[in-house]
Amino acid sequence: MLRVVTLNIHKGLSQFNRRMVIHELREGLRTLAPDLVFLQEVAGLHRRHALRFDAWPGEGQHEFLAGGELQHVYGRNRVHQYGHFGNAVLSRFPIVSSENEDVSDHRFERRGLLHTVVRIPGWKRNLHCLCVHLSLHERGRRRQLDAIAARLQLLADQRLPVIIAGDFNDWRLRASAILEKSLGMTEVSVAAGGRHGRTFPSLLPLLRLDRIYVRGFRVLRSKVHRGAPWSLLSDHLALSAELERA
Repeated sequence: MLRVVTLNIHKGLSQFNRRMVIHELREGLRTLAPDLVFLQEVAGLHRRHALRFDAWPGEGQHEFLAGGELQHVYGRNRVHQYGHFGNAVLSRFPIVSSENEDVSDHRFERRGLLHTVVRIPGWKRNLHCLCVHLSLHERGRRRQLDAIAARLQLLADQRLPVIIAGDFNDWRLRASAILEKSLGMTEVSVAAGGRHGRTFPSLLPLLRLDRIYVRGFRVLRSKVHRGAPWSLLSDHLALSAELERA
């Protein structure tokens, strides 16, 4: 069984950027005991926050959250005057390779598709993990979904197990038409409860933005982690799933 979590961590700050919560977030993730974690808005470096907050980690947030328990890869998407941020994948299992494809629609909104290959002991085929954070604009999301679909089609042709997770910014649920209907993937909240989970905003979740799509798995359970502490750790809620290889 695999335990998978996705979360937009809002650069380790609470909603409205009032508090640093990266330490509480690390403890929260540890209580879930995940095998794979898909993270968005990860600060690889932020010199301004390091000066503002005394306990700001001296390493990238992906390294800090992984600790000594998980392997990690980081895809840098946006560089700014204080550092950079992007997506990350944490894994309890060996990471074979990773590639961060630039799928930005324009220079003012940098986006990447982080494709990580993981070796699971006892499996004949490696697991392909795609971490995404799609555009706020529909035109950009459409182009990014086309890029994702092209990459996934190659994996589908080889019948490889795939997990794609992240912040889809897709309140109209158009991603499912591509990923579910065209590529035969399953969204974990839909499989477990019949509809996508509400994950944003964290204090009063109304929008179904965060997803985990899988192929080659049975979905045993899925959960949106509402209430304390999760509603205080980001502007998004964490989504988790327990999966069994089909």
